Amino acid sequence: MSNLKARADKIADKIKEDKFIEGRGLGNEISFYVFDYEPNQELYIRDYVKRIKRQFSYEGSNRRIIEFDLYKMLIDITKQKRIFDRIFEMEERQGKDQLFRAMTTFAKPEVFLEKIKEKITMDDYNVVFLTGIGKVYPFVRSHNILNNLQEVLDNVPVIMFFPGKYDGQSLQLFGKFKDDNYYRAFRLVD
Repeated sequence: MSNLKARADKIADKIKEDKFIEGRGLGNEISFYVFDYEPNQELYIRDYVKRIKRQFSYEGSNRRIIEFDLYKMLIDITKQKRIFDRIFEMEERQGKDQLFRAMTTFAKPEVFLEKIKEKITMDDYNVVFLTGIGKVYPFVRSHNILNNLQEVLDNVPVIMFFPGKYDGQSLQLFGKFKDDNYYRAFRLVD
């Protein structure tokens, strides 16, 4: 826990850096970052994300953070599609495989990206937190969101809080499931 706390304590300092908010570095990289952590520290990270958001929420702050919890977004999408109440019944009657197929037909990255784009455009945020990555698996895959998000947020820094391992090349959810290769993000804190 002390290593995680030490790493997490560096997040706010990174966000305060001018180069963080300005984005693109010498190699014209996009400003996507991954903060990876052990899955059993999920509750600590959830609290820490709230703390960081509060830290920057004062009037006059030049960092305006918005959090997108992919799980909460998925629940909202199922409610909008009027299928939320039928999900558990479907799983019970038709099985997990059928539920998976049904959920992935409408839980496409584009649906999430459109909601993110609407909120970012409507309000004046300049830092994005992506959370809920583990809670939404396997219906939504984090690398799919990141791959498509660069088209929507090419000049807004994004921090994805990832319950697993990211080595700068691949995402391994829960330290067990290889999500996929993803080369465009940087580790926020080593």
